[in-house]
Amino acid sequence: MIIEDLKKIVVENLKNKSNEIKRVFHGRGNYYSNFSYLTVDSLNNILFATFFEKSLEEDEILEALKSIAKKFCFETFIIQRKYKERDFYEVIYGESTEDFFVVENGLKYKIDFKNRNIGLFFDMKRGREYIKSICKDKKVLNLFSYSCAFSVVCISGGALSVVNIDMSKASLSLGRINHHLNNLDTKSVKFLPYNILKSFGKIKKMSPYDIVIIDPPSFQKGSFVATDDYIKIIKKLDFILPVGGLVLACLNDPFLSSNFLIEIFKKEAQNFEFLRKLENIEEFVTNDEEKSLKNLLFLKKY
Repeated sequence: MIIEDLKKIVVENLKNKSNEIKRVFHGRGNYYSNFSYLTVDSLNNILFATFFEKSLEEDEILEALKSIAKKFCFETFIIQRKYKERDFYEVIYGESTEDFFVVENGLKYKIDFKNRNIGLFFDMKRGREYIKSICKDKKVLNLFSYSCAFSVVCISGGALSVVNIDMSKASLSLGRINHHLNNLDTKSVKFLPYNILKSFGKIKKMSPYDIVIIDPPSFQKGSFVATDDYIKIIKKLDFILPVGGLVLACLNDPFLSSNFLIEIFKKEAQNFEFLRKLENIEEFVTNDEEKSLKNLLFLKKY
């Protein structure tokens, strides 16, 4: 695959451009040879590209994307170079605003391109859609809530209450902003800066929950390591969910398959039944689904 092919894919995916988030090139799934280090997103009036590795073709790619951005009337073109420790963010043209937000299914989320994680994980769209579809009149526990996007969809979908847990107070503050952006009442929403692995007693006091969302980082030193810590959470689910309660367990480690979680549930939470794996959105093409995001549903059957 060459840069001309890249340009054709991006242009084709921009034909139905709107104010909604859309990934217009996804190299991270290794579906396209030679461009596994690149993603490109259409974010309302901003074209956003991320380079995960250094490439000899980077300057040429930037020129190609800049031309496309202007052709499709993007007001701003921004990039992140994730391979750099410092100065990884650059505005190629236009202006970056502190008050920028993206739109997904009509809901708004604040974005900050100066952060490595800009405020929303776009590949989790199907997970958010599913939870919104089932959350009406339900009590929801949102673990590793980050910017509380799951909470936003739950409250907009009529959830009875949501408890957001994350160690980062800054992320929880962003979560409050995301609710206010959408004119959502937060009287039934909690934003709690707990270490999940050390605060189960406090979390249990607010139970039972009808839905539990577990969306941790795959590896975050001092916070969560999937291979060591996921089991600790799964073991405790029986104490906080009633019969009929649902768990959305998420895993985004290319080295761990769905079976990693399924086997833990079989051994440590035998009264939970594996229902199915949610499909990822079509824009996130991959040559191996098990190396991409895994969203697994489990039901407490007795």
